[in-house]
Amino acid sequence: MTDPSRYQRDLDTLARTLWGEARSERRAGMEAVAWVVMNRFARPCWWSRNRGDGIEDDTIEAVCRDPWQFSCWNPKDPNLPKLLGVDQQDRHFRLALEVAAQAMSGQLPPPPQPGACHYKVSSRPWPKDWGPERPTPDYVVGHHSFYVGIK
Repeated sequence: MTDPSRYQRDLDTLARTLWGEARSERRAGMEAVAWVVMNRFARPCWWSRNRGDGIEDDTIEAVCRDPWQFSCWNPKDPNLPKLLGVDQQDRHFRLALEVAAQAMSGQLPPPPQPGACHYKVSSRPWPKDWGPERPTPDYVVGHHSFYVGIK
């Protein structure tokens, strides 16, 4: 059985990540970002194993909050204080909580293409540390381009 406090930390962190990354993208955008988190969680790797950061490794919380994984959690991101303070009075956060609960229970609708572990704002340049540029994303949802197979 899952530790209830672990479940709550993961749910809260995932919801805040969805709110921070995709609150302007409606449900479909939040679901697409949730799939990236869940795909990473299903494949523990460097993105959830930052030793010594005080976050339990190989958890949804670690996938979201380990350094430089999702920009909304970066220390100098101007939205971080908003992300930490948002609550259920915000309709976008209520939606993020719904999507997060669906993701964690395996009830999310399937993504346009399975397996994406990376995405970026479509208008932003290609991140150099992702390897050779891929001009065509595997799929696009709202303002985000999603990629399968980046290591």
